[in-house]
Amino acid sequence: MDDPRRYPDASAAPHGAARLHDLALASHAAATAQSADARDAEIACAIDDLLRPGHGDALAAVFASAPSAAVHRHLWRVLAQRERAGAPDPASLVRLFALPVVVVAGIEGGAAGATTLPGVIDEVSTLTAILREHGALAGNEAIALGKALVAADALDFARLPDLLAWRAMADAPTAPHALPPAPIAVAAGAEGVHLRFLVGTLLAAPGADPMRAAEVGKWGMPVAQALSRVLAAPGVPVLALPRAPQPLVTALWQGRQAQREVGAQLFASNAIRKLRAATGEPTAVISVHRMDSPPGGGEVRLSLSSPFDPRQAEGLRCSLLPLDRVLDVVQMLETLLADCRVRDVRREPGVHADRDPATGMTLLFKSDGGRPAPAVH
Repeated sequence: MDDPRRYPDASAAPHGAARLHDLALASHAAATAQSADARDAEIACAIDDLLRPGHGDALAAVFASAPSAAVHRHLWRVLAQRERAGAPDPASLVRLFALPVVVVAGIEGGAAGATTLPGVIDEVSTLTAILREHGALAGNEAIALGKALVAADALDFARLPDLLAWRAMADAPTAPHALPPAPIAVAAGAEGVHLRFLVGTLLAAPGADPMRAAEVGKWGMPVAQALSRVLAAPGVPVLALPRAPQPLVTALWQGRQAQREVGAQLFASNAIRKLRAATGEPTAVISVHRMDSPPGGGEVRLSLSSPFDPRQAEGLRCSLLPLDRVLDVVQMLETLLADCRVRDVRREPGVHADRDPATGMTLLFKSDGGRPAPAVH
């Protein structure tokens, strides 16, 4: 399935960013591994410079102006490797990490109104003790967690250099950087899936990789239970799903993936149950769409409907993130549908419009095979 996203014109990139884009392309086109490694070493050196304080805007511009998904992914991999290695100062003993948490919350009984869950965890010492007890960071016990539940935009490219610079402060090993808490707004009517991060510090010898475990270990269940209990409010049950602590760049990406996957699971579970109860087995159609807003964006969409009642349909929109490969998102949805025992799963070929031109509504395909709108290219 084609990539619907449009990327910036290469000629519009700032000079420094364009140089890194060219190096990434040269690395891809290199005839030998030695040549590719040489280009990547140049990229790494430039990334290290951009990770110093005051260069956040320039770092963000490198990725915002990337002329293709392949260039964006290549530069991101180098950035993630450099942060994991301790850049911009690999000799520093202090490392920053983030623990992604996907929070599923809804108001019981479909009651009206809304509520807000706290953005601060007062019992953070309990979570820290669990991480230490179960060796969550390669057995490292010199761990400190901040109390704030942080939103994804607090960890983006523009903020990364100043966050990493905080490692050099005198109190860095004991008091994670003061990031703004992001309370969770819970609306009536449906469960929501929210992404937050707990940011922490640890002490590690140069060259060590205490965040090498990418999977949730034995600590996962007690941390999930503790977070769910602390965040829950009367009439608002909460399910908190932590992911493995990672360097900031990697944690941000893995958290966003996890939020999308949990959201897809919640949608599929509810929609399939509803359709089976009403009309029997649903048909699933997966399609790719080019967005009107933001310009250049794209989505993979899933519609669930029945040929016995085409008016009853359910739809899910999965925004394509910069690191995504379209086929990976499609296959994630197909795996989920297989797990839910949906047998009739179809791919709608081509790249399609954002909205149905006849109705102005979000364009989704139904089980009857009709095309509400022609494909666009």
